[in-house]
Formats: sequence, structure tokens, C-alpha cells
Amino acid sequence: MAAITFLVFLPSLGNQFVNWDDTVNFVKNPNYRGLGWSNLRWMATTSLMGQWIPLTWLTLAIDYVIWGLNPFGYHLTNTLFHCATAVAWYFVARRLLALSMPSLSRDAATVGASAAALFFAVHPLRAESVAWVTERRDVVSGLFFMLTVLAYLLARSGETYSRSWLRTSVAFYALAGLSKSIVVSLPLVLLLLDVYPLRRFHRGLGRASALIPLIAEKAPYFAIAAFTGLMAFWAQRTNNFLTSLETLPLLDRVPVVLYSLWFYLWKTIAPANLSPLYELPIKVSFLDPRFLGPAVAILLFAASLLTLRRRWPAGAIAAAIYAVMLAPVSGAVHNGHQLVHDRYSYLPCLPWALLFGAGVAFMMQTARRGVIRASIAKLALVTAAAWLLSLGTLAAQQATVWRDDDTLWRFALEGDPSCSICYANLGVALSERGLIELAIPQFERSIALRPDRVRIRGNLGVALMRMGRPADALVEFQKVRARYPDDLNNRNNIAAALMRLGHREEAMAELRGILDRDPQSVLARTNLALGLIESRQVDQAVPILEAVIADQPDEVAARIGLVRGYLLQGRPGEARQALDGLRRVDRRTADVVEGLFITAW
Repeated sequence: MAAITFLVFLPSLGNQFVNWDDTVNFVKNPNYRGLGWSNLRWMATTSLMGQWIPLTWLTLAIDYVIWGLNPFGYHLTNTLFHCATAVAWYFVARRLLALSMPSLSRDAATVGASAAALFFAVHPLRAESVAWVTERRDVVSGLFFMLTVLAYLLARSGETYSRSWLRTSVAFYALAGLSKSIVVSLPLVLLLLDVYPLRRFHRGLGRASALIPLIAEKAPYFAIAAFTGLMAFWAQRTNNFLTSLETLPLLDRVPVVLYSLWFYLWKTIAPANLSPLYELPIKVSFLDPRFLGPAVAILLFAASLLTLRRRWPAGAIAAAIYAVMLAPVSGAVHNGHQLVHDRYSYLPCLPWALLFGAGVAFMMQTARRGVIRASIAKLALVTAAAWLLSLGTLAAQQATVWRDDDTLWRFALEGDPSCSICYANLGVALSERGLIELAIPQFERSIALRPDRVRIRGNLGVALMRMGRPADALVEFQKVRARYPDDLNNRNNIAAALMRLGHREEAMAELRGILDRDPQSVLARTNLALGLIESRQVDQAVPILEAVIADQPDEVAARIGLVRGYLLQGRPGEARQALDGLRRVDRRTADVVEGLFITAW
């Protein structure tokens, strides 16, 4: 199981960090790099990118200790976690099959559980969670989710239960909550398992009051879920990531939720045209065929399962668990630019994998009993095996989509040429490679598609600055300022443009205004110091740059400024030491700086 899963995702080990959150989370983030008290404190308290995931950060810190910033090690850890999750899911699936199909033979249960585990593990929808380093939180929380359910099932044996296994289950759930908040719905999942296949609710004479002891028993789980949910809300609110009701009104969220329920079910059956980003449209409406069709389909599907709930309780419970686990990311509480994401299927689609495994086990069992012809059973089992093989092939291909920035966003645009964010991210990727002339049209196309996304004008402005067009850049920055007057990063850009245009006093006033709001801003302090150097106020600039480097040793611009500042102060020895420090951070830039100032030594 683990070997097959590892083989499928082996191509992901060659992936790089990508500019879809990896840059912010890892490449430019020194806080997680190590296991010291300051690092651990940061992991426990940070809400970076709207996430509170201290245990996930711990695994990433261990990666850094071992691998540094080599992405190979991070991708290897992601893959190993996913392999472990697949193995844990096999044991969960085997026990659930045995409980729901008591007459199932041991080998049929083994084959069925193996099919369920592989269906989950090698499905192309898993690629985003495994092949993207930022989604470490999916695979870590997924493993502890599985172990929570497995321990809970082991705690239940007939009419009795094991308190030690129950306590173990609660402990695993606490670890899951520390890894990602998507597991908040797990207590409801356990209640649904109590109904079927554990059948504990029916032992309570079928009355609603029979649920009370089952709910009371889940009190520790609900407490952990409440805490996890509150921390998730805090992290999102702190970063202003939650989509406002003005942007996405409450009534418009209903078609989004129904679309989500249909999307993941359909993509589980037909995993074609997957993408790293399915962009939320400007307007959401039930009357739009894009939303009306899926809404009707999912409602009919739900009605069918409800009608068959007595004859086929497994189908009804599977659908209920799917809906419950998807609820936190269904769009009811929305954040981000997405309508849906492939990674949101990581845990919610487990019930469909289990039904697939149950079907395989059923065919194998009935064929042995002579209920159906052996030839029909063989055809069905061969078809199932071929389906799993095709899923694994597609998953391996999908994993390579996350190879690098260019590959990721060009692939996304092939699937959806109207994706505004995809154009913007491709533009950022081209800019980082120095291909500014190619990047500018990407930003312009992004803005043309979604004029409401004003922040992308900031990316365009930065590109124009790099092309030596500060006046045009300033126009774009001012448009961002009109919408977001408190955006300090944009105010830094305005200051830089003003400085380039020779309006030094205006630029310095802008930078001082930023520092009034955020005295620790590395960018503002660096730019202010560089402006002071240009004004020949070197004695004021040098202490600022020294403080910046003490706080942010990797800040290249500050180190360049410090070399120049020491030279202007007539301190060549300190300048040489500053250059050596720059060389440790960026050898190529240090060589350029040395060439520029060689006559000063």
C-alpha cells in the first residue's frame, strides 16, 4: 500500500517551492527555521496566511533542520505522511467493512480495504495536498484524523468499549486539531458512525433521547473541535481573509455550497480538467447554468439516498459524512479567491473510497458463493484494477503540475484562460526570473479580466518600476492606495517611485508615516536608510541599516546599503566585513557590489 502510493507520487520529489504561498511560508520566512524556544513560540502563536497549525509547523521545522531550504526533503516528508495516512485508512476501511458486512470473508475484506485505501491514496485529487509543500497541513492532519477514527473503532467491541483506546482516540484528535482546522467536524462523523455501522443508536430503542449519551461521550471531541474552530476563526480574522457578506452575500453562498457538494463528488468519479485554482466568479447566481445544473443534480442525488436509507444505510451515511466533512470548506464560511479547491477533497471524499472498496469486496464474495458468474466478477474486478491504475497514472501526472511556477500557472491557464489570479501569478513568476517584458502583459490581462482586483495593479507597478518607468508605476500604486489607503506595502512602493522620480522629501515623509504605523517594518526602515544615504545623512542611515540586519540577516538591500554607508563614512574595514556578510547571503550580488566600489578599497 505504502510502496504503491510512494511510487505514484515519486515525481513530486523533483518539485520546487512555488509562488502560491510557498514563498511566504518558507522561502522568505525565517521564523520556522529551527527548534529553539523562539521558533517554538512562533509556531504556537502565529496566524501566518490565516492558519493556526503549530504541529504542522513543527514538522516543517524538523525538515529545515535536516534539509535546509532544499525542497526535495519537504516533498519527501509530504509523501511519507501521505503514505502513512493511506496505511492507516486501510485499517479503518477494513474494520468498517467488517462492521457493515458481517458475513464478509477475511480475504474479501482485505481486498476491499486495499481497494478503498488505494482509491483514496492514488486519486488525482490528492496531488495538490501531496505535491505542494504548503499543504503539509493536509497530510499531517489527515494522518491523525485516521488514527483518531481507528482508535475510536478499536475502542468499540460489541457492547463493551476500551477506555484506553477512547483516550488514545481523543489524544490523536487533539494532534489533528493542532495540524489543521478542517478536522473540526470529526465529532459529528463519529456520531454518524455510531448510527451505522456501529448501530449504537438503534440499541437506544430508536428514540431521539438515545443520542444524549452518545453526544455526552463525545464531549472531549467537541471541546477540541470548539477550540480548533475558534483558533481557525482567529487566524482568518487576524489576516482579514474572511470574505465579507458584501463581496459574497449570504444567499449567494447557497449555490456555492451546492456547487461544492457536486464538484468533489463528480471529480471523484471523473477526475479530468483539474486545476490549482478554480476562481470564484464575479457574480454568483442560481440562474447561472454553472450553478443551477450542479444544484439540481446534488439535490436529486441526496433525495435518492434519503429514499433508500433503510435498504442501503451505508449510502446515506456515506453521503452524510461527506457533507459534514466538507462543510468547513464548502463556501458557507468563505475565504480566498477560490470557488473550490482540489485539496478540500482530501478527507471529505473518504466515504466514496470506502463504497468503492465495499463494491470490490461484494463482487469477490458473491462470486465465491456462486450468486453471480465468476466471469462477471472477474470482469468487474479487472475493471476496478484498471480504474485504480488509471487513477495512479493521472495522479503521477498531476503531481508534476506543481513542478515550478511556470508549469503551475501555464497549466492552470490552459484549463481556464479566464483565470485572473493565474495570469497575475504567472506574471510574478516571470518577474522573479527577470523577464519583466513578458510579465507586464500578464498583469495587464489579469486586470482586464477582473478590474475589481485592484491589488494586482501593485504587481504591475513593481514591474513598471523595474522597467525604468517610475511615473507609470506611481499611477498604478495610487490606484491601489485609493482602494486600500492603509496598505503599508503599497505605501512603500509609492515611496520608492517618488524616490526614483526625485521627490525625495515626499518619499521620506511617506516612509516615516509607515514607520509611525509599523516601527519594525524592514522594508520601510531599509528604504528610509537608503534615502538618507542619498541625502548624504549617512550617520543617521548606518544605525538603521545595522538594526535591520540584526533583525533580518537575509535582507540583501540593507546589506548593500550598509557597504555603501561605511564607505561614505570612511570605514573601509567595516565595509569589507559588510561585503563579506552580503556574500554569505547572496554571492552574485556581492560580486556586483564589489565591482562597483572596487576603487574605494
